[in-house]
Amino acid sequence: MTDAEIPLETQLNTETGRVRWSELERHFARGVVVRVDAGIDLVAVAAAFVRDDEATVMEWMTAGQVRRAEAEDARDWVSRDPDLWAVVAAPWVLVQEPVAA
Repeated sequence: MTDAEIPLETQLNTETGRVRWSELERHFARGVVVRVDAGIDLVAVAAAFVRDDEATVMEWMTAGQVRRAEAEDARDWVSRDPDLWAVVAAPWVLVQEPVAA
């Protein structure tokens, strides 16, 4: 199976991984980190970004479920250096804090 035959969600799922905030700070400095709330599927959000599904992305943004990471987020993450789920939907880096078990 070629990359062209792999469904987008499957491809994004394989590209999603855990990363420490300290490894993402430089992306925050470039203004490309997007925070995704825990109650929403990170891969589905990434797929909407890749597909340029503006209506769906705007719906999430209006609801506050998806937004650019802000200085307050960065300060919190610097103090804790948490593991975050992350996936690239170029040029964006989407991040999500794992749900506590």
